[in-house]
Amino acid sequence: MADLFFQYWKESEVIHIGAEARVTSGFWLGIPAVLKSRRRRGYRHPELDSRLTKSRILVEAKVLSRLQLTDFPSPRLLELNQDDGWMVLSKIVGSPICESLVDKSAGNKDLERVGAKIRELHELGFSHGDLTTHNIMMDDNGNISLLDFGLSRISPELEHMGQDLQVLNECLSASHSDLDNAVEEVLRGYRNASNSSFSPSPESVISRFNEIRNRVRYMG
Repeated sequence: MADLFFQYWKESEVIHIGAEARVTSGFWLGIPAVLKSRRRRGYRHPELDSRLTKSRILVEAKVLSRLQLTDFPSPRLLELNQDDGWMVLSKIVGSPICESLVDKSAGNKDLERVGAKIRELHELGFSHGDLTTHNIMMDDNGNISLLDFGLSRISPELEHMGQDLQVLNECLSASHSDLDNAVEEVLRGYRNASNSSFSPSPESVISRFNEIRNRVRYMG
C-alpha cells in the first residue's frame, strides 16, 4: 500500500504542522489535493493513541462524505487510510479569511457571510469544533468554504453549536481585535440565514453562545 500511495501522491509543499496533524499540498492522481496525516502523540499509550486516531479520522471522513452529498462547500474526500491515520482531500480554492479581514472595509460583509455558512452547517446536522479564521476560506467571489473537520460532530447538541460561535469569537477577539463589532456581524449572518423550521432556532444557539461566553469570562 505504501508503494502504491507514493505512486499516486506527489507532494509540493507543507501547509501546516500542528499538534494533531501534518497537512501538505500536492497532487493525487494528478488532481490538486491536500494530504492530512494524523500525528502520533507520544504521551499517550500506543493502543489508546491508535484507537483515538482511527475514531477521529473516521468521524471526519463521515462528516465530509455527508457534506459532499449536500454540496456544502468543504473538501471532498478522495482517499482514506484509517489504520495509518491519513486522508487525501480536494484542495479548496481561495485564501483563509484571516487574510481578507485585514481590510476593515470588507470585514463586516465577509463576517456576515461566515455566520450564514455556520448556520447552514448547523442546519445540516453538524458542528465544526474548530472554527478559527484559518479554517474558513473565501474565494475571489466572496464564497465561503470550511476546512478541517477533525473535531466535528454529527447530530450536535445545542452546546456544541454554541461552542462553534464561541471558538470563532475567541479567535476574532485575539487575532482581529481591531475589527469593530466582529462577532455581532457573524451573529447577524447566522440569524438571517436561518430556516425557521429548524430546531434549535438561531436565537437558542446564540443564547447558549452568550452563556458560554459569560461562563468563560467568569472562569477567566
